[in-house]
Amino acid sequence: MTTPTPKPTVATVWLDGCSGCHMSLMDLDERLITLAGLVEVLHSPVVDQKQFPQQVDLTLVEGAVSSEEDLHKALIIRARSKLVVALGDCAVTGNVPAMRNYFDRTELFARAYVENAQEPPTPEERQVVLPVVGVPPLRPHATALHEVIKVDMFLPGCPPPADAIWYVLTEILAGRAPATTTVSRFGQ
Repeated sequence: MTTPTPKPTVATVWLDGCSGCHMSLMDLDERLITLAGLVEVLHSPVVDQKQFPQQVDLTLVEGAVSSEEDLHKALIIRARSKLVVALGDCAVTGNVPAMRNYFDRTELFARAYVENAQEPPTPEERQVVLPVVGVPPLRPHATALHEVIKVDMFLPGCPPPADAIWYVLTEILAGRAPATTTVSRFGQ
């Protein structure tokens, strides 16, 4: 009796972004069933796994590194993943989350958590001070993933099309290096 060969393990992670890349991943539709036969998904916001596993063959990372929590996750991902793919424009360039880099963090927090609150803030609440309880501290600047960890591959797009994600996954699983610029580009 032969022991079955273990499937390659895959994880997906969502840092600071809109979840559009994960929605594009879900747009694989029936190919998700095929993918499930090819890999073992160990971690994903889609399956609500809380702790990142100890060892993963391939991790797709969506989103920019904007908070200390994002940085912590990115470092763990790199330490525990054989291959890391920056998935989408936020992970590749910082994109929309990096637009906040031109503003003072204290002013951003005040605008988001005081001025835009459902009920008018009290005078004390108007004096918001970092950090705000329950909100991870923001890093001085939102950055692309490769600025904090080594990234093995970049798949741009906002979001990358499902066909591009499928192409990258199947090429990697076949042991080939996909030419990502042939299937997706920044802002696509």
